[in-house]
Amino acid sequence: MTTYRVVIIRGDGIGPEIVDSAVAVLRAVEQLDGGFATDLEYHDAGAGQYLTSGQNLLPETLAACREADAVLKGPVGLPDVRLADGTEAGLLGGVLRTGLDTYANVRPIRLLPGIQAATRFGPGEIDYVIVRENTEGLYASRGRGVANEWAASDVLFMTRPGVERVCRFAFELARKRNGAPRDSIQKVTCVDKSNVLRSFGFFRSIFTEIAVAYPDIATDYLYADAAAQALVMDPSRFDVLVMENFLGDILSDLGGGTVGGIGLCPSGNIGDGNAYFEPIHGSAPALAGRDRANPIGQILTTALLLDHIGQPGAARRIERAIEDVLDSGTVRIGGDGCPVGGTRHATGEIIRRL
Repeated sequence: MTTYRVVIIRGDGIGPEIVDSAVAVLRAVEQLDGGFATDLEYHDAGAGQYLTSGQNLLPETLAACREADAVLKGPVGLPDVRLADGTEAGLLGGVLRTGLDTYANVRPIRLLPGIQAATRFGPGEIDYVIVRENTEGLYASRGRGVANEWAASDVLFMTRPGVERVCRFAFELARKRNGAPRDSIQKVTCVDKSNVLRSFGFFRSIFTEIAVAYPDIATDYLYADAAAQALVMDPSRFDVLVMENFLGDILSDLGGGTVGGIGLCPSGNIGDGNAYFEPIHGSAPALAGRDRANPIGQILTTALLLDHIGQPGAARRIERAIEDVLDSGTVRIGGDGCPVGGTRHATGEIIRRL
């Protein structure tokens, strides 16, 4: 039996509840599979840790994340816990993504059965992945911007190695997928604003260079504003999209809005040596402790983790269980994005369906 070391960060707000749900599903699928196990190591991080220690991530926690096979993280941050510059003190993206060099933020956007989405599309018609560059772009200015009472400036920063590796990641991912829902063509779409900013022209030119090494994968180009419209009006044309950090942050949430809400969306932060996995939504402190949080995004995140560490069969089993309970109506997601019957009910039904 293969045993994997997994660091667990339960996070803030609804984080502990939905991470506990995900761990319960993980333990259930381990028992059913019988061929692997996970050694879970819990660490505190986020806004609660900042209030306790003045640091949102302790050095020993970062060291444990580096040594682990993967990290499963809940949402972090609380809106009233902020740094002197006004930014949230509990957010971990700046320290985990750079500390682990997880340069590819992978955000699958898929319309699941049984979900009443805001668009006219049905299950199977929206199924793409946004690959967001994770360590550079506009967010490289996190904590480094300059401002006074009259002006403020943040720098959008890109490097050739940074763009090259995330573009290669996107093409390699496309090779593993079944193509766009419309035509089954494996394709990578470059999303940028190269018509306005030199940095995005730089991104596009490097994307075009990398594409030459992947003649089996189709390529496409869209400006970010046109992509925002197409993701709503014509999502079945997309397979894999690659883009700068800030654009990926925005467009993946837009995509989430077309498939029933970001509470249903997982993500992975993947580098050459380390990886951590988290849902794309926030900590929703108003829902904390009320048995109302939607655990599906966190549980699908666990499936992504299992896929990454080499257990695709267990990952597919979790995904099928979620699809089955949603399709059958055993678990329903209300208009507010919360599961009807509560967090524990949804978790229990998914485990039973496993």
